[in-house]
Amino acid sequence: MTRNSRFRSLAVALGAIFVAAACGGGGGGTSENLASDQTLSFPIISDVGDLDPARMSAAVDIDLFQNVFSGLYKFNNKLEEVPDIATGPPQISADGLTYTFKMRQDAKFSNGDGIKADDFIYSWNRAARLQGDYASVFAPVAGYDDVAANKTKEMTGLKKIDDYSFSAKLSAPAGYWYTEVGLWTAWVVSQKAITAGGGDDKWSADPKTLIGSGQFKMTARTPKQSLDFEPVANWYGGSTGALKKVHIEVIADQKTSITKYESGNFSLIGFMNENLTPEDVIRYNSSPALKAELTLQPAARTTWIGFNFKTGPFAGIEAGKHGRHAFITSVDMAQLVDIACSKGTACFAATGGTITKGLQGYLGDNTDKNAKFDPVAAKAEYQAWDPTGSKVKGLVYTYNATAFNKAVCENLASQWQKNLGVTMQCAAQDRASFFSARNKCTYPIFRHSWGADYDHPQDWFDFLFVTNAGSGGSCYSNPALDALVKDANTKPLASVVDKYKQAGQMLIDDSVAGNLVYGIQQYVVHPWVKGAGGNALYDYRWSDVRILQHT
Repeated sequence: MTRNSRFRSLAVALGAIFVAAACGGGGGGTSENLASDQTLSFPIISDVGDLDPARMSAAVDIDLFQNVFSGLYKFNNKLEEVPDIATGPPQISADGLTYTFKMRQDAKFSNGDGIKADDFIYSWNRAARLQGDYASVFAPVAGYDDVAANKTKEMTGLKKIDDYSFSAKLSAPAGYWYTEVGLWTAWVVSQKAITAGGGDDKWSADPKTLIGSGQFKMTARTPKQSLDFEPVANWYGGSTGALKKVHIEVIADQKTSITKYESGNFSLIGFMNENLTPEDVIRYNSSPALKAELTLQPAARTTWIGFNFKTGPFAGIEAGKHGRHAFITSVDMAQLVDIACSKGTACFAATGGTITKGLQGYLGDNTDKNAKFDPVAAKAEYQAWDPTGSKVKGLVYTYNATAFNKAVCENLASQWQKNLGVTMQCAAQDRASFFSARNKCTYPIFRHSWGADYDHPQDWFDFLFVTNAGSGGSCYSNPALDALVKDANTKPLASVVDKYKQAGQMLIDDSVAGNLVYGIQQYVVHPWVKGAGGNALYDYRWSDVRILQHT
């Protein structure tokens, strides 16, 4: 995940705490016989990247370290924001500018040090100063710009009230900021541990100085090989669940991982954004004996066809509209899903707008009129718009090189040839080059995708679709949409969801994006492992997982 053109990963998860009894007690009063060995084990393809909350941006890092760090707030399995170290929601001034936070007084870091308001003020100023991918979480706070520009080290908007309360004053109302305060960038870190660990660039590499305040702590790490964790003894928040150890292995080969899973050496596959090979997920999904172990969880990522509104054949909200609309409605998404999404096990057709199903702002199943496949009408519309074929002559669709993106492009090219009579070439680029050029509105038609950072429509519109959005790649500009989003951003989400949906409908009306598919996170879990899985954004926390007796 990265923020500007970068994407997310995803981040923070389940808030419910499983209280383990001697013989179980898993939820709803159901008795469970717990295994004596409460070790959760699973593989990841790539090692963790950045272990420092101020610099984290990858989904794998965030899904893991939500178990090690904590903040004022977190998100439960329904993606509701709930208190973590805070005692309740912030008190927000009538003008929407000042947020006052009150903290529980028993919170402690894993080394036993108490957590006070000074620790949060230090952590938030540090994150703004280090300018990681998500430092802009603090952009609404007064004084952020000066810290980001390295003119000072402290945001003027942060004020200590007493040891267990502080306030943040914003430069302008931002109704979405409360949601952002629940993200990893706002997790609290220990200044003492950072100093002892050698400073900003070194402290998080050593389990001895990687001090958090979450339910688990790292006990060992061999880079590119493995990571180990155990619950924090006498954790201030109560029970840490049933698990006594979490063991993670870095295994690049997915076939090796599924072999170890099937032999019982792994509890599950799917945590930290891992998936099966296309062949294996189809095998599990088509087998009555194996399907019970497979969960296909809708994930908060949408992939779409992007169009350039500034230059090229599709430019202009009105001038290029019929061309964009024809290209969108000539795509049979059922065929694309079957071919590019491993028969619907890796993604599914996007029929409810750009914001993914399961998130606030989703328009609803089958509400995107452009998602209806109509090749006859599409061809007639295209020919009326470009009767000689000159507008799209030599058309190239550009994407960052992955097997999935390649399969999508090849299928689109095949369908547009068949349904519109248009010849299109596919061009792959390395990730960095592609994002850099796309964000400058370089390509006439291109692959786009966004994985939500948090469950708020502002995360989509501000970074993708308002005028001069940094990650849009299309140079789309609609003053009516800008005004609608700007107003919605200043108010609490509950009162403006319909406004964001109206903005989402504008995107459809202007044929801004050819929405193709929503993502799926695959979880393969043994029947004797309970409580594992995830929601549209995040894995469930380890405190919910328990291992039952099994042979």
